[in-house]
Amino acid sequence: MANSINTNVGALVALQNLNATNKSLETAQNRINTGFKVANAKDNGAIFAIATNQRAEMGALDAVKQSIQRGQSIVDVAMAAGDTVTAALTELKSLAVAIADAPAHGDDYDPTDPDTAGEANATRLALEADFDAIVKEIGDALGGANFDGVNLFAANTAEIEITNSTTSKFELKAIAADATDATSLGLAAGTRTVAAVEDAIKSFTATLADFGTKSKSLDRQLTFTSKLQDALEAGIGNLVDADLAKESARLTALQTKQQLGVQALSIANQSSSILLGLFR
Repeated sequence: MANSINTNVGALVALQNLNATNKSLETAQNRINTGFKVANAKDNGAIFAIATNQRAEMGALDAVKQSIQRGQSIVDVAMAAGDTVTAALTELKSLAVAIADAPAHGDDYDPTDPDTAGEANATRLALEADFDAIVKEIGDALGGANFDGVNLFAANTAEIEITNSTTSKFELKAIAADATDATSLGLAAGTRTVAAVEDAIKSFTATLADFGTKSKSLDRQLTFTSKLQDALEAGIGNLVDADLAKESARLTALQTKQQLGVQALSIANQSSSILLGLFR
C-alpha cells in the first residue's frame, strides 16, 4: 500500500484491536462485579430464559415449604392435644374399673327401707365426679387443638389439604364428623363403663396413629423440597455464575493487552510524521 498521510491503515487496525480488547475487558469487569457470566438476556438469551424459569420454580417451592410447615404445625397441635387426651383416657379406664367395683348405695342401704333406698355410696359419687371432670377436660383439649383456624378433630365439609408440591395437594384429614367432645368418642354423659372407655381408647389411638404417619410424611416432603431447591440453585449457578478465578486471570491478561494496544496505536499514529523525513 502506498505511503499516505490521508489513510493510516496501521492506526485503523490498531484502533480496531484496542476497541475489541476494551470490550472484552468491560465484559470481564462486569462478570467480576456481578458474579454472573449471564446477568441479563443480552449476555445469553437462551441461558437467561432457562435460569429465570428455574428461579421462578425456586420461588414457588418457597411457598410449598411454607404450606408444608403450616401442615406440620396443624398436625403437631393435634398430636399435642392427643397426648393429653390419651393420658386422660388412661385415667378414665382406672376410674371406670373403680366405679364398677364401688357399691351403688350407701352403707346403711336397706332395700326394704324407703328412707335409705335412694342413698348413693359417697365413694362412688366421688369417682363419678372425677370421671365426669376428666371427660370435660377431654372435650376442652379436643376443642382447643386449633392452629391457624384449623382443628383436625373438628367436623369439616371438605378435605383439609396443604400444598406439598407445585402440582399436588396432601390430605391432612378427609371429610369427617365432629370429634371435639367426649361424646364423639362414645363417652356420653353418664357413660362410665370400662367397655366404653376401651372403645374410646381404641378409636382415638387409631386417629393419633394416622396423624403420626402424616407427620412423618410431611417431614419427608419438607426434606425433599429443601433438597430440590438446593439442586435447582446449584443448577442455576452452573448456568449463570462466573468463574471468578478464571475471570481474574483473564482481566489481568486483558489489562496488559490494553496497554500494548495503546502503545501500538501510538506507534501507528507516528507513521505520518516519519514521512516528513522524506522532504528534508
